[in-house]
Amino acid sequence: MAHLSRRAILAAPLLLPLAAHAQSPYPSRPVRVIVPFPAGGGTDTWARLAIEGMQPDIGTMLIDNRGGGNGLIGTEAAAKAEPDGHQLLFTITTHVQVPVVMRRFTYDPIKDFTPIGRLSYTALVFVVGPKVPAEITTLQQFVEWSKGKDLSLGNYAAGSHGHAFAMMLAREAKLKAVNVAYRGENPMLQDMIGGTIEGGFHSMAAAGAMVRDGKLRPLAIAGTRERSASLPNVPTMIELGYSDHFGFTGFSGLFAPAKTPQPVIDKLAAAFRTSANKPETKEKLVGMDTVPAYLPPDEFKVQMEKSLKQWTEMVEALDLKMDG
Repeated sequence: MAHLSRRAILAAPLLLPLAAHAQSPYPSRPVRVIVPFPAGGGTDTWARLAIEGMQPDIGTMLIDNRGGGNGLIGTEAAAKAEPDGHQLLFTITTHVQVPVVMRRFTYDPIKDFTPIGRLSYTALVFVVGPKVPAEITTLQQFVEWSKGKDLSLGNYAAGSHGHAFAMMLAREAKLKAVNVAYRGENPMLQDMIGGTIEGGFHSMAAAGAMVRDGKLRPLAIAGTRERSASLPNVPTMIELGYSDHFGFTGFSGLFAPAKTPQPVIDKLAAAFRTSANKPETKEKLVGMDTVPAYLPPDEFKVQMEKSLKQWTEMVEALDLKMDG
Protein backbone atom coordinates (compact mmCIF):
# COMPACT_ATOMS: atom_id res chain seq x y z
CA MET A 1 0.00 0.00 0.00
CA ALA A 2 2.87 2.33 0.88
CA HIS A 3 4.48 1.47 -2.45
CA LEU A 4 1.27 2.38 -4.33
CA SER A 5 0.96 5.68 -2.47
CA ARG A 6 4.52 6.60 -3.40
CA ARG A 7 3.77 5.87 -7.10
CA ALA A 8 0.66 8.02 -6.93
CA ILE A 9 2.62 10.89 -5.39
CA LEU A 10 5.32 10.63 -8.07
CA ALA A 11 2.71 10.61 -10.84
CA ALA A 12 0.77 13.60 -9.53
CA PRO A 13 3.18 16.31 -10.78
CA LEU A 14 2.96 14.83 -14.27
CA LEU A 15 -0.80 15.32 -14.27
CA LEU A 16 -0.77 18.96 -13.21
CA PRO A 17 0.33 20.47 -16.55
CA LEU A 18 -2.34 18.45 -18.37
CA ALA A 19 -5.07 19.67 -16.03
CA ALA A 20 -3.87 23.24 -16.37
CA HIS A 21 -3.86 22.92 -20.16
CA ALA A 22 -7.40 21.52 -20.20
CA GLN A 23 -8.66 24.44 -18.13
CA SER A 24 -6.80 27.20 -19.98
CA PRO A 25 -9.10 30.14 -20.68
CA TYR A 26 -10.32 31.05 -24.15
CA PRO A 27 -8.74 32.59 -26.10
CA SER A 28 -5.19 31.46 -25.42
CA ARG A 29 -3.76 33.38 -28.40
CA PRO A 30 -4.90 36.04 -30.90
CA VAL A 31 -8.08 35.17 -32.78
CA ARG A 32 -7.83 35.32 -36.56
CA VAL A 33 -10.92 36.30 -38.53
CA ILE A 34 -10.81 35.20 -42.16
CA VAL A 35 -12.45 37.61 -44.61
CA PRO A 36 -12.73 35.80 -47.97
CA PHE A 37 -12.35 39.03 -49.96
CA PRO A 38 -9.52 41.57 -50.32
CA ALA A 39 -8.99 44.53 -48.00
CA GLY A 40 -10.88 47.69 -48.82
CA GLY A 41 -14.22 46.19 -49.84
CA GLY A 42 -17.50 46.23 -47.97
CA THR A 43 -17.01 42.85 -46.28
CA ASP A 44 -13.59 43.86 -45.00
CA THR A 45 -14.97 47.15 -43.68
CA TRP A 46 -17.84 45.49 -41.78
CA ALA A 47 -15.54 42.81 -40.36
CA ARG A 48 -13.11 45.37 -38.97
CA LEU A 49 -15.94 47.33 -37.40
CA ALA A 50 -17.38 44.21 -35.76
CA ILE A 51 -14.13 42.92 -34.26
CA GLU A 52 -13.13 46.38 -33.06
CA GLY A 53 -16.09 46.26 -30.70
CA MET A 54 -15.40 42.65 -29.67
CA GLN A 55 -11.77 43.07 -28.61
CA PRO A 56 -12.48 44.48 -25.12
CA ASP A 57 -14.15 41.13 -24.29
CA ILE A 58 -12.12 38.73 -26.44
CA GLY A 59 -8.65 40.26 -26.70
CA THR A 60 -6.52 40.60 -29.82
CA MET A 61 -8.39 39.80 -33.03
CA LEU A 62 -6.70 39.97 -36.43
CA ILE A 63 -8.22 40.22 -39.91
CA ASP A 64 -6.91 37.66 -42.39
CA ASN A 65 -7.93 38.67 -45.93
CA ARG A 66 -7.98 35.62 -48.22
CA GLY A 67 -9.57 36.74 -51.46
CA GLY A 68 -9.95 34.59 -54.55
CA GLY A 69 -12.13 31.80 -55.85
CA ASN A 70 -15.22 33.99 -55.50
CA GLY A 71 -14.89 33.73 -51.74
CA LEU A 72 -14.40 29.96 -51.78
CA ILE A 73 -10.70 29.96 -50.85
CA GLY A 74 -11.09 31.78 -47.55
CA THR A 75 -14.34 30.05 -46.69
CA GLU A 76 -12.91 26.58 -47.30
CA ALA A 77 -9.93 27.45 -45.08
CA ALA A 78 -12.28 28.52 -42.30
CA ALA A 79 -14.37 25.35 -42.65
CA LYS A 80 -11.24 23.21 -42.22
CA ALA A 81 -9.79 25.22 -39.34
CA GLU A 82 -9.38 23.71 -35.89
CA PRO A 83 -12.76 24.20 -34.17
CA ASP A 84 -11.32 25.86 -31.09
CA GLY A 85 -12.49 29.44 -31.69
CA HIS A 86 -9.11 30.82 -32.72
CA GLN A 87 -9.97 31.03 -36.42
CA LEU A 88 -13.32 32.46 -37.47
CA LEU A 89 -15.04 33.60 -40.66
CA PHE A 90 -16.67 36.96 -41.36
CA THR A 91 -18.53 36.87 -44.62
CA ILE A 92 -21.58 37.98 -46.56
CA THR A 93 -24.43 36.37 -48.48
CA THR A 94 -22.01 34.91 -51.06
CA HIS A 95 -21.49 32.28 -48.35
CA VAL A 96 -24.75 30.62 -49.46
CA GLN A 97 -24.83 31.99 -53.00
CA VAL A 98 -21.56 30.95 -54.63
CA PRO A 99 -21.89 27.17 -54.14
CA VAL A 100 -25.38 27.23 -55.70
CA VAL A 101 -24.39 29.33 -58.71
CA MET A 102 -21.16 27.42 -59.32
CA ARG A 103 -22.79 24.03 -58.63
CA ARG A 104 -19.81 23.31 -56.36
CA PHE A 105 -20.51 22.59 -52.71
CA THR A 106 -16.91 22.37 -51.50
CA TYR A 107 -18.33 23.33 -48.11
CA ASP A 108 -21.82 23.14 -46.64
CA PRO A 109 -22.82 26.73 -45.79
CA ILE A 110 -25.14 25.53 -43.03
CA LYS A 111 -23.62 22.35 -41.58
CA ASP A 112 -19.93 23.30 -41.71
CA PHE A 113 -20.34 26.52 -39.70
CA THR A 114 -21.87 27.73 -36.46
CA PRO A 115 -23.35 31.24 -36.66
CA ILE A 116 -22.14 33.72 -34.05
CA GLY A 117 -24.28 36.65 -35.13
CA ARG A 118 -25.57 38.76 -38.01
CA LEU A 119 -24.28 42.31 -38.11
CA SER A 120 -26.15 44.00 -40.94
CA TYR A 121 -27.40 43.98 -44.48
CA THR A 122 -26.92 46.47 -47.25
CA ALA A 123 -28.45 47.50 -50.50
CA LEU A 124 -26.41 47.37 -53.70
CA VAL A 125 -26.32 50.46 -55.86
CA PHE A 126 -25.99 50.23 -59.63
CA VAL A 127 -23.31 52.77 -60.48
CA VAL A 128 -21.66 53.82 -63.73
CA GLY A 129 -18.30 55.42 -64.37
CA PRO A 130 -16.68 57.78 -66.88
CA LYS A 131 -17.03 55.27 -69.72
CA VAL A 132 -20.72 56.25 -69.70
CA PRO A 133 -21.52 59.80 -70.95
CA ALA A 134 -21.95 62.31 -68.11
CA GLU A 135 -25.43 63.34 -69.23
CA ILE A 136 -26.78 59.87 -68.38
CA THR A 137 -28.15 60.15 -64.86
CA THR A 138 -31.01 57.60 -64.76
CA LEU A 139 -31.22 53.87 -65.34
CA GLN A 140 -33.72 54.39 -68.16
CA GLN A 141 -31.25 56.68 -69.94
CA PHE A 142 -28.50 54.11 -69.42
CA VAL A 143 -30.61 51.32 -70.90
CA GLU A 144 -31.46 53.45 -73.94
CA TRP A 145 -27.81 54.44 -74.43
CA SER A 146 -26.72 50.79 -74.09
CA LYS A 147 -28.95 49.40 -76.82
CA GLY A 148 -26.82 47.82 -79.55
CA LYS A 149 -23.58 48.22 -77.58
CA ASP A 150 -21.32 45.53 -76.16
CA LEU A 151 -21.24 46.30 -72.45
CA SER A 152 -18.85 45.17 -69.73
CA LEU A 153 -20.50 44.99 -66.31
CA GLY A 154 -18.31 44.10 -63.35
CA ASN A 155 -19.05 41.92 -60.35
CA TYR A 156 -17.02 41.79 -57.14
CA ALA A 157 -17.39 38.00 -56.92
CA ALA A 158 -18.93 35.48 -59.27
CA GLY A 159 -22.11 34.10 -57.77
CA SER A 160 -22.67 37.17 -55.62
CA HIS A 161 -25.54 39.64 -55.46
CA GLY A 162 -23.60 41.91 -57.77
CA HIS A 163 -23.12 39.19 -60.35
CA ALA A 164 -26.72 37.99 -60.27
CA PHE A 165 -28.19 41.47 -60.34
CA ALA A 166 -26.00 42.47 -63.30
CA MET A 167 -27.12 39.38 -65.20
CA MET A 168 -30.75 40.04 -64.36
CA LEU A 169 -30.48 43.67 -65.44
CA ALA A 170 -28.99 42.63 -68.79
CA ARG A 171 -31.65 39.96 -69.27
CA GLU A 172 -34.66 42.03 -68.26
CA ALA A 173 -33.53 45.20 -70.10
CA LYS A 174 -32.41 43.13 -73.11
CA LEU A 175 -28.83 44.41 -73.04
CA LYS A 176 -25.80 42.72 -74.56
CA ALA A 177 -23.40 42.54 -71.63
CA VAL A 178 -20.38 40.54 -70.54
CA ASN A 179 -19.87 40.03 -66.82
CA VAL A 180 -16.31 40.65 -65.64
CA ALA A 181 -15.44 38.98 -62.32
CA TYR A 182 -13.09 40.64 -59.82
CA ARG A 183 -11.54 39.60 -56.53
CA GLY A 184 -13.47 42.08 -54.45
CA GLU A 185 -15.05 45.48 -54.84
CA ASN A 186 -11.97 47.68 -54.69
CA PRO A 187 -10.30 46.29 -57.86
CA MET A 188 -13.62 46.51 -59.69
CA LEU A 189 -14.18 50.12 -58.63
CA GLN A 190 -10.71 51.11 -59.79
CA ASP A 191 -11.38 49.60 -63.22
CA MET A 192 -14.72 51.36 -63.42
CA ILE A 193 -13.14 54.73 -62.62
CA GLY A 194 -10.41 53.95 -65.12
CA GLY A 195 -12.97 53.37 -67.88
CA THR A 196 -12.43 49.64 -68.33
CA ILE A 197 -16.03 48.70 -67.56
CA GLU A 198 -19.27 50.65 -67.79
CA GLY A 199 -20.81 49.84 -64.43
CA GLY A 200 -21.92 47.34 -61.83
CA PHE A 201 -23.71 46.78 -58.53
CA HIS A 202 -21.80 47.83 -55.40
CA SER A 203 -22.27 48.23 -51.69
CA MET A 204 -22.16 51.84 -50.59
CA ALA A 205 -19.65 50.77 -47.94
CA ALA A 206 -17.12 50.45 -50.76
CA ALA A 207 -18.47 52.87 -53.36
CA GLY A 208 -19.95 55.60 -51.15
CA ALA A 209 -16.95 57.94 -51.14
CA MET A 210 -16.62 57.74 -54.93
CA VAL A 211 -20.34 58.41 -55.35
CA ARG A 212 -20.18 61.44 -53.05
CA ASP A 213 -17.10 62.72 -54.90
CA GLY A 214 -18.94 62.45 -58.21
CA LYS A 215 -16.57 59.86 -59.64
CA LEU A 216 -19.42 57.35 -59.94
CA ARG A 217 -23.11 57.98 -60.68
CA PRO A 218 -25.80 55.98 -58.81
CA LEU A 219 -28.72 55.01 -61.04
CA ALA A 220 -30.75 52.47 -59.07
CA ILE A 221 -30.91 50.48 -55.81
CA ALA A 222 -31.17 46.68 -55.53
CA GLY A 223 -31.16 44.19 -52.65
CA THR A 224 -33.98 46.01 -50.86
CA ARG A 225 -37.54 47.21 -51.37
CA GLU A 226 -36.87 50.60 -49.83
CA ARG A 227 -34.84 53.56 -50.99
CA SER A 228 -31.48 54.22 -49.39
CA ALA A 229 -31.43 56.83 -46.62
CA SER A 230 -28.31 58.40 -48.07
CA LEU A 231 -29.59 58.29 -51.67
CA PRO A 232 -33.26 59.27 -51.27
CA ASN A 233 -33.58 60.40 -54.88
CA VAL A 234 -32.32 57.13 -56.37
CA PRO A 235 -35.20 54.71 -57.10
CA THR A 236 -35.16 50.99 -56.40
CA MET A 237 -35.05 48.49 -59.23
CA ILE A 238 -38.50 47.26 -58.20
CA GLU A 239 -39.87 50.82 -58.38
CA LEU A 240 -38.57 51.00 -61.93
CA GLY A 241 -40.53 47.93 -62.92
CA TYR A 242 -37.87 45.26 -62.70
CA SER A 243 -38.56 41.83 -61.22
CA ASP A 244 -39.06 40.94 -57.58
CA HIS A 245 -35.69 39.16 -57.62
CA PHE A 246 -34.05 42.55 -57.09
CA GLY A 247 -35.58 42.68 -53.59
CA PHE A 248 -33.51 39.72 -52.33
CA THR A 249 -31.79 40.90 -49.12
CA GLY A 250 -28.47 39.55 -47.88
CA PHE A 251 -26.44 39.59 -44.68
CA SER A 252 -23.03 40.13 -43.15
CA GLY A 253 -22.03 38.13 -40.10
CA LEU A 254 -19.55 36.13 -38.08
CA PHE A 255 -19.18 32.33 -38.02
CA ALA A 256 -17.09 29.66 -36.33
CA PRO A 257 -16.20 26.23 -37.72
CA ALA A 258 -18.73 23.54 -36.86
CA LYS A 259 -18.07 21.60 -33.63
CA THR A 260 -16.55 24.63 -31.90
CA PRO A 261 -17.26 24.09 -28.16
CA GLN A 262 -20.46 25.73 -26.97
CA PRO A 263 -18.77 27.74 -24.17
CA VAL A 264 -16.51 29.32 -26.81
CA ILE A 265 -19.49 30.08 -29.07
CA ASP A 266 -21.33 31.61 -26.11
CA LYS A 267 -18.40 33.90 -25.28
CA LEU A 268 -17.98 34.97 -28.89
CA ALA A 269 -21.72 35.50 -29.34
CA ALA A 270 -21.92 37.67 -26.22
CA ALA A 271 -18.99 39.82 -27.40
CA PHE A 272 -20.46 40.08 -30.90
CA ARG A 273 -23.86 41.09 -29.51
CA THR A 274 -22.21 43.82 -27.45
CA SER A 275 -20.26 45.08 -30.47
CA ALA A 276 -23.21 45.01 -32.87
CA ASN A 277 -25.48 46.88 -30.47
CA LYS A 278 -23.07 49.64 -29.51
CA PRO A 279 -24.46 53.05 -30.54
CA GLU A 280 -21.15 53.91 -32.23
CA THR A 281 -21.27 50.67 -34.26
CA LYS A 282 -24.79 51.39 -35.47
CA GLU A 283 -23.86 54.99 -36.23
CA LYS A 284 -20.89 53.89 -38.34
CA LEU A 285 -22.98 51.30 -40.18
CA VAL A 286 -25.63 53.87 -41.04
CA GLY A 287 -22.86 56.21 -42.16
CA MET A 288 -21.80 53.49 -44.62
CA ASP A 289 -25.38 53.17 -45.88
CA THR A 290 -25.60 49.79 -44.18
CA VAL A 291 -28.64 48.71 -42.15
CA PRO A 292 -27.80 47.58 -38.59
CA ALA A 293 -29.65 44.27 -38.23
CA TYR A 294 -28.19 42.19 -35.39
CA LEU A 295 -29.45 38.63 -35.01
CA PRO A 296 -28.31 36.10 -32.35
CA PRO A 297 -26.97 32.69 -33.40
CA ASP A 298 -30.25 30.74 -33.52
CA GLU A 299 -32.17 33.40 -35.44
CA PHE A 300 -29.24 33.98 -37.78
CA LYS A 301 -29.17 30.28 -38.63
CA VAL A 302 -32.86 30.37 -39.54
CA GLN A 303 -32.26 33.39 -41.77
CA MET A 304 -29.34 31.65 -43.47
CA GLU A 305 -31.46 28.59 -44.22
CA LYS A 306 -34.17 30.85 -45.65
CA SER A 307 -31.63 32.76 -47.77
CA LEU A 308 -30.20 29.52 -49.16
CA LYS A 309 -33.68 28.32 -50.13
CA GLN A 310 -34.64 31.65 -51.75
CA TRP A 311 -31.36 31.89 -53.61
CA THR A 312 -31.59 28.31 -54.91
CA GLU A 313 -35.08 29.02 -56.22
CA MET A 314 -33.88 32.24 -57.86
CA VAL A 315 -30.91 30.56 -59.51
CA GLU A 316 -33.08 27.79 -60.89
CA ALA A 317 -35.71 30.24 -62.14
CA LEU A 318 -33.13 32.42 -63.89
CA ASP A 319 -30.80 29.55 -64.88
CA LEU A 320 -27.82 31.41 -63.39
CA LYS A 321 -24.57 29.48 -63.71
CA MET A 322 -20.93 30.23 -63.16
CA ASP A 323 -17.98 28.05 -64.05
CA GLY A 324 -15.20 27.80 -61.52
